[in-house]
Amino acid sequence: MATYEQLHDWSLTPREAVELQKELRASVRIAPLKKKIETVAGADISFNKYDPTLYAGIVVLRFPLLEVIEEVGVVSQTKFPYVPGLLSFRESPSVLEAWAKLKTEPDAVMFDGQGIAHPRRVGIASHVGLLINRPTLGCAKSVLVGKFEEPNEERGAWTPMIDKGETIGAALRTKTRVKPIYVSPGHLIDLEGAVELALRCDGGYRQPEPTRRAHLLVNALRRGEREPTSESSVDKGSDEGGGQGSLGF
Repeated sequence: MATYEQLHDWSLTPREAVELQKELRASVRIAPLKKKIETVAGADISFNKYDPTLYAGIVVLRFPLLEVIEEVGVVSQTKFPYVPGLLSFRESPSVLEAWAKLKTEPDAVMFDGQGIAHPRRVGIASHVGLLINRPTLGCAKSVLVGKFEEPNEERGAWTPMIDKGETIGAALRTKTRVKPIYVSPGHLIDLEGAVELALRCDGGYRQPEPTRRAHLLVNALRRGEREPTSESSVDKGSDEGGGQGSLGF
């Protein structure tokens, strides 16, 4: 099973959670990747905004072929309220429950959410990255914080996202003439590495293939089309998308 470190208690009030984010910020490390990426995972959560039931999923792909080698989905309950900026306290325990069921510990994890592109620089990718001690990045479909200029229309174009004079992410065009996604490093990766990894996980859609696969999984769980994982399942097929050669990390 994949392991993680329990750095803090989850039974917190929103006020306590804000203070903890301020403390955790000092531990986040934004730096170039140190290890070659051979497996990459996507993580996502699905829920109805004020419903305590959460549907969490992690899909692990072989890199750079982007073949699914493992996927885990869990259904759990949360007591933490829906508070923008504090979603990691609501969602992370469910992600960690899924993580603990993995047989493969991926080399990097991308989240359908934020890394340091967050008011206190600790979005879910940064928060969970600290706990699993793996390179993480956020690949969000919307902006939480930060200003940027619209990137050129060609795939691969990106512009920096700036907040309070700090570069916190990139508005990245993953498909030509399609709305950008918002990439930010979470932990143990830098912005350039996060952008490159997101682009190299291209399955032909706006979302990188790992988070797209995770998104499909959790929505299927929420609709009752998939059962929660008792043991991790492996999909040996590669029916959608493919890689683009080895990544020079």
